[in-house]
Amino acid sequence: MANLTLSIDDEVLKKARTRAAAEGTSVNAVVRDRLEIYAGIREDRRRAVQAILDLARNTQAGSGGQRWTREELYRERLEPRGARRE
Repeated sequence: MANLTLSIDDEVLKKARTRAAAEGTSVNAVVRDRLEIYAGIREDRRRAVQAILDLARNTQAGSGGQRWTREELYRERLEPRGARRE
């Protein structure tokens, strides 16, 4: 993450710090949030999430009714390397 140096009027910064503290955040977080909106990052993320949800909703893939237990799902991770249970 990059650092950014800004020149801000002392009174503006003082009021911003007071408001941010009252809202349980920081001036840094507020500026980062606003820059993400300004740069379109939020919209890019929203579109990406929507695309994933659309894919999930429209997929033809499925488990065929198969159910697995937690132990079955993690068996390979839990067994020592080279050991195999049948």
